[in-house]
Amino acid sequence: MNLKDLRIVVDERERKSGIPDLLKSIGLNLEMKTLPVGDYIVAPETIVERKSIRDLLASVFDGRLYDQCARLKEHFAHPVILMEGNVDEIDEVTDNPMVFYGAVSSIILDFKIPVIPTPSANHTARLLVSMCMQKDPSSKGPYLKKIKKSPDLQRQQLSVLCSLPGIGEKFAVRMLERFETPLNVFSATAAELGKVEGLGIARAKKIKKTLESKSSLAKKPNQKTLHDS
Repeated sequence: MNLKDLRIVVDERERKSGIPDLLKSIGLNLEMKTLPVGDYIVAPETIVERKSIRDLLASVFDGRLYDQCARLKEHFAHPVILMEGNVDEIDEVTDNPMVFYGAVSSIILDFKIPVIPTPSANHTARLLVSMCMQKDPSSKGPYLKKIKKSPDLQRQQLSVLCSLPGIGEKFAVRMLERFETPLNVFSATAAELGKVEGLGIARAKKIKKTLESKSSLAKKPNQKTLHDS
């Protein structure tokens, strides 16, 4: 297959990654758009969300990751998470690497989305080209879908609950079915959480520990900020 016959739809925000320039340099046709979900559409039903190691962890902590996974699954038959960078960075970003591996496990097992690691932008570009070449030759290539940019309230609620340790969309749905609101989930005891089908008391205790443990970011009694002084 001639590379000039390949086309990839790329999110505008990916320009700064350098990957679009790499793809152009080898002769691919690129269509730059602001995509409401994902970063690269490489085939009619295949979309790629590219994340650096640091961005993946940040998206776990702020609740974006699981909402993004849910929306990728909702709109594309074959979503892929592409994880770019050196995994040794995990130790620099978090004191608990299991947060990272827990997130990756949830993406793979709960959302059924493959996670593919690449060490650099060069390798990412090569993988995208390879994925684009795998599409059915009879297809007309990548295409945009009409996707709402803002998630609805239910999606936001699921996203909040999916940020809890060991909770994917399946358990988040069961929690809302049982407790009705995210606030009721956060207020529930470990024993009450443990009654959610399949959750178990061990995972429930871990959730409560996460919610109730004092953050290392909390201001100490004698600590002064520049504003205070």
